[in-house]
Amino acid sequence: QVQLVESGGGLVQAGGSLRLSCAASGRTFSSYTMGWFRQAPGKEREFVTAITWSGGSTSYADSVKGRFTISRDPAKNTVYLQMNSLKPEDTAVYYCAASRYWLGRSRSTYDDWGQGTQVTVSS
Repeated sequence: QVQLVESGGGLVQAGGSLRLSCAASGRTFSSYTMGWFRQAPGKEREFVTAITWSGGSTSYADSVKGRFTISRDPAKNTVYLQMNSLKPEDTAVYYCAASRYWLGRSRSTYDDWGQGTQVTVSS
C-alpha cells in the first residue's frame, strides 16, 4: 500500500496560480503512475493528469491542457501539480492517486488515494 498526502490547496482569484504537492510513502516501488483527480460538489470525480514515475510520460484532460503541468521528483517521492490561469470551474477537491498501470485515466485503475486538498477559485 502507498500512503499519499496532498498539500498546497487554497483560495485564489481567477487567473491566479497554485502548486499542489503529493508526498508518497510506503510501497512506492509498486506504483508505476501517479495521477491527479478532482471532484467538484455534486459531480463525479474526474481525471486531471497523470505521470509515470520512471520516464515522466504524461497525460492531461483536455480541460486543463496548456494550463496545468504535472511533474515528479523520484528522489523525494513527490509529485507536483502546477496550476496556472485558474478558472472558477477548476474549483474542486483535488486528489492524488497511485496506480500500477501505465497512465490510466480511469479511477478504477488507481489503487491508493490521498485525503484530498481543496482548491477554490473566485471570480
